[in-house]
Formats: sequence, structure tokens, C-alpha cells
Amino acid sequence: MTRRIIRHTFTLLNVDYVSLGENWNYQNILSPYYRMYYIDQGLGYASDQYHSWKLEPGYMYLIPCFTLCTLRCPEHMGQYFIHFFEDALDGISLFHNRRAIVRVKASPLDVAGFKRLLDINPFRKINRSDNPKVYEKNIYYQEYEELNNKQGYEIFMETSGILIQLVAKFLGPKQSQPVDVTGVPAKVVDLLGYIQLNLSQPLTVNRLAAIVNLHPDYLSRLFLRLTGERPLAYIHSRRIERAQYLMVTTDQSLGQICQATGFDTLPHFIKVFKKVTSLTPGQYREQHHSML
Repeated sequence: MTRRIIRHTFTLLNVDYVSLGENWNYQNILSPYYRMYYIDQGLGYASDQYHSWKLEPGYMYLIPCFTLCTLRCPEHMGQYFIHFFEDALDGISLFHNRRAIVRVKASPLDVAGFKRLLDINPFRKINRSDNPKVYEKNIYYQEYEELNNKQGYEIFMETSGILIQLVAKFLGPKQSQPVDVTGVPAKVVDLLGYIQLNLSQPLTVNRLAAIVNLHPDYLSRLFLRLTGERPLAYIHSRRIERAQYLMVTTDQSLGQICQATGFDTLPHFIKVFKKVTSLTPGQYREQHHSML
């Protein structure tokens, strides 16, 4: 007998209920995690590259990871939201062929799922700001990853089960049809997640191109279109974000951090760190400690 297994699982990042106003107005957001909303009052708007949706009471909305979107609230909106990461056994996202916003009618069980997630995960509010440019940083992702590791296994399992149950509502026949919303091959989009999970490993343009079976130059142009950066610059940015987190939260030496973030040599690490942050690693660590 062949057993069927779940090939995609989900890990909670944030969950909260918020009352939003006209300051919720952000353009060209590209997040490495999923966003799911349930609206219970008011009105807002969310758009991808091809469609604009009214965020209306009684409906749930899913924005898959790495979906370019714009968010807006003209006056007032009450919103339950969930942010979560995806883990796929084959490294390919469940929505890799549909980077677009999806809407479904919410059932009473769905609404109960949102409320239950919030009830059993009371410390997952963003608190800092509703601006993605403020809270979308690797250092904050690591904070919530630690919360996942520390919570009781029964809560972790229940949380994961509710996320799977809610995501399943968006997997009807209509939602499974391929839609190209970025003009970029879906596997190239999935490389962003691959990079995030393999920062300590050798990552070259040639290696990434081989993974998606594209010419390195063509991949570089696609990467620039998707992220605004060439592959090497994007990899350096993610590695330096990780290094900053390790410098702030651990006592690891610069040599250990250099190795953990995938740099070949310490001088190269220092050079890239200064280019990205305008500080040397030593200056950055000293500046942070002086603020404590």
C-alpha cells in the first residue's frame, strides 16, 4: 500500500486582529511568506499585477508568497490576518503556478479557525508597525521561529493543522489553473525561498541557473525584473541580514558568522558587510551594544 503524504506544511509567523485606517496604503509589496485575511467590517483593496479585489466582510483572501501586491484602505477596515511560511518537500511552492490573490467565502468554521489561532498564539502580533518595510526583516522572522520552537508540541500541531485547513479552502479546481502573473517562470520565483533556506551553502548564479534549467544571463535578467537586484546582490543582502541577526543575538565570533552566512573568507565578509550597511562588522556590533 502506498501512503499519500502531505507535501506542503506551514509555519506561523504572525496572527492578529487589527482596525485599519487610511494609513494602510502600501505599494509593490513582495513578501517571502503567505498573507491570509478575513474581513469582518469596513472595506479595503488588494491588487496584484492583473486584478484588483475589494476586501469585503465575510470573505477570506490569500496572497501567496512572493506575489507582488498593493494594499489600500480608504477609510476603515476590521481585519484578521495571518502571516505564515511554507515548507515544501520538493522545494516548489503550492501556488508556484498562480502568484495571484485568491478570494473565497468564509464559513463559520473558517472564522473560528482565525479566532482559535489568535487565542492559542497570543504573542504573535506585529506591534512595531503595519508597514511591511518595517516588520519584514529577517531578524524578526527569527524571533517568531524561536517562539515556534518553544511552544508546546500540542499547540504547534494544532496551529499547523488550522493553517492547513484554511489553505485547503483556496485549492478548488478554479484556483489550481496555472496563471502567469509576473512574466517570470514560477521556478525562478521559488529560487527566492531556496536562497533563504540555503544562505550558508555555496550560492552562485551558475548553480541557481542549473536548478531552474536557464542560462545564467537570462536568469540574472529575470531576477532583476522580480526583485530589483541581480542574483549576487540579492544573495549578499539576505546574508548580511542574517549576519546582523547573529551579531545581535549571539556571541559568535566574526569567523563563525562568516561561515554561517556562506562567505568564503572573512575579508570578503567584511567587505560586503560594509558595502551593504556602511559599517564594518565590528562597528555594527559596537554600535548595537552601546544602545543596550
